[in-house]
This record gives sequence, structure tokens and C-alpha cells, in this order.
Amino acid sequence: MLGGAGMLLAASPAQAADISYKTECIPPPISGLPPVQGTTKVQLTAPAEAKVGDTVEVVWKTVEAASRNPDVLDLEKDTVKPTGTIKVGGAATGTLQMEGPRQNPPIPKNSAMVLPDMKGTLKLEKAGEITLTPDAYNINVSKPISTDTKCTPKEAVQPGATIKVTDGGGSTTAGGTTTGSTTGSTTAGGTTTAGGTTAGTTAGGTDAGGTDSGGTTTTGGTTSGSGGGQTDFPGKEVSVNFACTSPGPAGIASKVTINAKKSGGSYALTVKTAKGVMDSPAALPAGALKPSMDVVIGGADKGSVKVTGPANAEPLEQGKPVDLSDMTGTYKPGASGKSTLSPGTLTIDVTLGSSKINIPCKVKGSVTPSLELDTTAQQGGASGGTTTGSTGSTGSTAGGTDSGGGLAATGAEDNGTLRALGLVAGTAILLGGAVFTFTPWRRLRGTR
Repeated sequence: MLGGAGMLLAASPAQAADISYKTECIPPPISGLPPVQGTTKVQLTAPAEAKVGDTVEVVWKTVEAASRNPDVLDLEKDTVKPTGTIKVGGAATGTLQMEGPRQNPPIPKNSAMVLPDMKGTLKLEKAGEITLTPDAYNINVSKPISTDTKCTPKEAVQPGATIKVTDGGGSTTAGGTTTGSTTGSTTAGGTTTAGGTTAGTTAGGTDAGGTDSGGTTTTGGTTSGSGGGQTDFPGKEVSVNFACTSPGPAGIASKVTINAKKSGGSYALTVKTAKGVMDSPAALPAGALKPSMDVVIGGADKGSVKVTGPANAEPLEQGKPVDLSDMTGTYKPGASGKSTLSPGTLTIDVTLGSSKINIPCKVKGSVTPSLELDTTAQQGGASGGTTTGSTGSTGSTAGGTDSGGGLAATGAEDNGTLRALGLVAGTAILLGGAVFTFTPWRRLRGTR
């Protein structure tokens, strides 16, 4: 095939033309940004003439990307890889898959995108004039994690090159199929197109919503009494629906259990969520994803307790179920009587390097308490003010089903709220002016 292309290029001069078209680039939903509107300028190079049976090479040069790299992240050298599609028309119809190498200079913030040239090979199977028109393209960035974005034309695009194909003894087929790994690229007839293998995972096409069971009702859910020398107080599993704030998933449905162990006048809390509570939004390294929750105190006492779990110990695969780690904290009662503990706002922190994203998910609807305790007021306890837990961190309420009153002791880290875009260490990868963070949150699951 390459030999045929070489002979063709030697025998017939190549042609090149600049084609501009309005383009929409879709940032992943987790970025919280709207679609980016811009103009793409492409130069296609292909032989002016060829014969039936020849295989020719087509080159896509991105003269101008749809937009600039915004003021968020410097892109490292050789981290950008484009793939794209050319529409084949005229005497033959189909699609030609294009692929470029992972090759680029460093791209600073607030500067023009620089994309390597893409190439593809086309087998000519019918005489006549064949037109080549640039179409949609995808941009992949490999660091700090693999991310993608899709850019598509928003107006009719003019052909960028025309090949005059003459009879040369080759055969004509009734149809063909695009080769490579890109799906959905079966030609409409006349030509067989070939090109590079599309790299990365496209951002889009996944259900960002959670599994909404329509309510959070369970019966029971209390364990009473703290006297008689009892120290362990297991809670009941309760169903909870969480509505998450952009740029997070639409929602999470899970089962939550709150257990307590008495130590002096305080209680060490352990909060467990169901297995496979959600799918991983991307391929994440160990230590990147960390959960926390505000346990809401009701009944005789008021306030909340911040509980935090350790980050994932093992790398997470994109689209695979994620088990959140057990979350712990210390509850120091601020009032005497029967006090209830219920699941409150669940927060998911994703951290890479020095940057992180903070996604709060508030309780949707009502929720049954998981645990009831006979509490005895402690100095500096929950009711009436904020107290400090065993690790010296200060509690904070992140919303959800806060029953009012002061805040309870935390005994856990509080990473704080980050700026709105919550760009993950470069998980907010900016290409062509759009934010290319990790792929959209997939369908979230409550139990497995």
C-alpha cells in the first residue's frame, strides 16, 4: 500500500488547500464549562490524480484549532494526539480515519493550540473525481491522565482536496468498511477507507445520572442505649439518594451504615457505603479519590460530624465500579438524651499533584437515621457550637440534611471547598480552548 502511494505521489503532484469551518468542542461534563464555539482551519494534502487500484496518502494539517489553551494548565511536550475523520464523496462515498502522532511542543496557558499532522491511506476503487472533506476530530492528552474531547463541524464544510481517479485495471467494489478501532465508520459504498487507530476514550455518550430510587425510605434504623458497659453500637443500613453539584455526577444512590464505638464520653464513628457506589470517571492512580461525609446529628443533640476515609489504595480503572473507603470521625455529644445519626452530604475529592476537585453530593429527600444513641452532654460537644475532634480538625457543614444547631467534633481532615471549576491537577486538560478533564461520569450505581 505504501509503495503504491509512493509511486502515485511521484507521478502526480500533491494538492493542498485551507478550509475553515465553525466548530463546537464539547468539554467533559465534569469540567462545568459550556461547549466551546470556534473556527477550525484545516489544510488537506492529497495527490491531484491517481489510478483505480492505487493507495494514496492523505495529510490533515490543523492550521488553526477551534480555540486557544485557556489560563489553566501548561501542556507538556509530546502529550497531545489528534484523530479525525474525512468524508469521502463524489465518485465514491465513505469515511477516512486520520491519526496523528503524540507529538507537540510545550503549549503554555493562553496560547494557540499546536496539533501534529494527521495521516490516513485511501484505496481507490472507482474512476471519477473523489472529494475529501474534513469533518469531526478528537484530541487526546496523555498526562496527567488520559483525557479526550470531541470537536464537530457546526456548518456545511467545503471539500479540502479532490482526486481525479482514472481507470488503471483495478476492481470496483460495491461497498466497504473503515478499518481501525473507531466504531460506526462503515462506508456507504464505493470505497474502502483506512487509517490510524483512534486513540483514547472519547468524552461523551455516557449517562451522567445516578440511579434514583425515588425516595430514601427504610424502616427501623436505630440502636438505643449506651449504658450497662456497652461500647459498640452498630447502626442499620439505610438507603440514601444524593444529588451532586456540577461538575460532578447528577446523582448517586447508595446504602449507608453508621456504626459507633464509645470511648469515654465520645464516640468513634465509622461510616460505610455500599460496594460499587459509582463507576470511576477515569483511570486514576492510587491516592487520587477520597470520600468524606457530614453525619447529621438530630434528636436531643444538634449539629454534624465530619467523617473522612482514606484515598484509594489501588489504581482505578475507567468505568469500573468504585468502592468508597470507610469514613471515620469522632462525635462528642453536646446534649443529653436520645440523639440520632443520619447520613448527610457526601463529598468526593479527586486529587492529582497540587490540584484537586471537590464534588459535594447532598441528600435528596428524607433519610432515616442509621443509629440512635443515649448521649450525655460533654464540654465542647456538638450542640450549641463547633468543637474539635481527635485529630484537631474543625468540623464544617457542607449542606444536605443539616438539622440545625452547632457542629460536632470532626476527627477528620477537611480539604475545604475549591474554586468552581475544581480542576484536577491537570485533570483539567485544556485543548483547543476547551477543558478536557477526565471522561464524563458514567452511570452511577447504588449497590451490586
